[in-house]
Amino acid sequence: MKALYINTYESDFVSTQIEKPTPKTGEVLIKIHASGVNPIDNKIRTGKAPYATPILPAILGTDLAGVIEEVGTDVSDFIIGDEVYGLAGGVLGLQGTLAEYIAVDANLLAKKPTNLTMREAAAVPLVLLTAWEGLVDRVTIKKGDKVLVHGGAGGVGHMAIQLAKIFGADVYTTVSLKKSAIAKSLGATPIDYKSVEVENYVNQHTQGIGFDIIYDTVGGQSLDDSFKAIRHYGHISSCAAFGTHNLATGSLRSSNLHGVFVLHPMLSGEGRKHHGDILKQAAKLIEEGKLKPILDSRKFTLDNAIEAHKAVSDGSAIGKIVVDIL
Repeated sequence: MKALYINTYESDFVSTQIEKPTPKTGEVLIKIHASGVNPIDNKIRTGKAPYATPILPAILGTDLAGVIEEVGTDVSDFIIGDEVYGLAGGVLGLQGTLAEYIAVDANLLAKKPTNLTMREAAAVPLVLLTAWEGLVDRVTIKKGDKVLVHGGAGGVGHMAIQLAKIFGADVYTTVSLKKSAIAKSLGATPIDYKSVEVENYVNQHTQGIGFDIIYDTVGGQSLDDSFKAIRHYGHISSCAAFGTHNLATGSLRSSNLHGVFVLHPMLSGEGRKHHGDILKQAAKLIEEGKLKPILDSRKFTLDNAIEAHKAVSDGSAIGKIVVDIL
C-alpha cells in the first residue's frame, strides 16, 4: 500500500510503498477513503505536541472514514463491507491515516452516518469527540443554560455550538468578525472578541451573572477570560489548557475546570469503547439532521498532504480540512 512517512520532525512527507497491515485480535482492516486533518496533526508533525509524540519514522493522521475489508478475531460489531469512521491512529506506535489501509482497534470505530460522504465523515471524529467530552461527559447542560464557546468557528468549536443547541442551551461564541456568519448559521450569537471586553459581553448577555458553561477551544488568554466570564459554581471545559494560568479568579467564583485530552484513549488504551459509543450516538444525530460538519472547499490528496497540514495552522481554513485517499 501507499503511505506517507515522516522521518524527522518539521520535514515533508515521504511517499512509501509498504506491506498492507493484517488485523490482530479485536482489530479490523480498513481501506481508507478520506483522512481528516486537525491542528494537532500538524503539531505532531512539527514536534510541538510532546504529549502525543509518535515513534519515528511514523505515518501520521488521526481521523478516518473508510470501508472494512477484513475482520480480526473477537470482533462482533462489524462485518466486511461496513462503512466506518473514527479517531484511529497517528500517535505513539499507532499507524496513522495518511495511508491506503490501516488496522484499527474496532472499539475506536462506529458505522459512518449514512447521509455523509466519506469526506464529510472523515471531518467529524476528533472534533466531535473533543466537543462531546467537554459538554456531555464533563457537564450537564440544561435547557436555557447560557453557554459560551470560545472559537466557535473552528473544528471543535462548531461541533460544541451544535451540541449545546441540541441540549437546549442559549449559545454564544467568540469569533472574529469575518467568521461571525458561521456562528449565526449554527444558531449561536457571535461576540467579536477583538473589540468587546469580557466584562462588557458578560454584562450584555448574562446581566453580569456570568455564563453557566464555557467551552474553551483556544487556550491562553481565552482560558483566562473564561475565569472572568463564568458564573459562580459554573463549569469551564477546555481542550487547550496547556499553558500556565492563575486560577484565582475562577477559584473565587467556585468554578469547576475540566481538562479534555481526546487522544488519551488511543495513547493509553483506556476508554476506547466509549469513543466508539459516542460516535454511534453522533451518527444518529447527524442522520437526524441535528449535527453537521463544515468542510473547507479545498481538495487535497496524498500527493499534497503537506499543504493540508499547513492549511490547518495558517488561519486560512474555513471548516475542516480533509485529505482524499481514494
